[in-house]
Amino acid sequence: MYANSFQRTSRAQSGFTLIEVMIVVAIVAILAAIALPSYSDYVLRGKLVEATNILSATRANMEQYYQDNRTYQTAGTIISPCDKTSMTTLSGSLKNFSIACVSTATSYTITATGTNAASGFTFSIDDANVQASSVAAPAPWPAASYTCWVTKRGMTC
Repeated sequence: MYANSFQRTSRAQSGFTLIEVMIVVAIVAILAAIALPSYSDYVLRGKLVEATNILSATRANMEQYYQDNRTYQTAGTIISPCDKTSMTTLSGSLKNFSIACVSTATSYTITATGTNAASGFTFSIDDANVQASSVAAPAPWPAASYTCWVTKRGMTC
């Protein structure tokens, strides 16, 4: 009678073994090591679009201004899109670039210089629609100058 009360009842064990958990952690670490650099590069490329978009839009504004006034510089009371005040306002609306513009009566060059996460990138465009870019950083991207707007690590335009 007492013998039956002290007998162990066997139960099925559930859960994971330590080796199974370690294998899963190793697999997740390998996937993270592959995915994180790709994701970081993707995010950086997304920030570079800010510069190319604003340069294209400003160039279109400059060409429209030239058609209306026959000069790229401020004409009387009509302020050029390349005016210092216009550029300061435009730069204030950007998160990762500052914009500068140099103009004469017949030509201009607009430059976007990277700040914050886009530091080291410089893009420019002129009145002849010549696009240029230079990369000084970040480390995964080779430092060089290009005659196009480079927006991918493979240095493709």
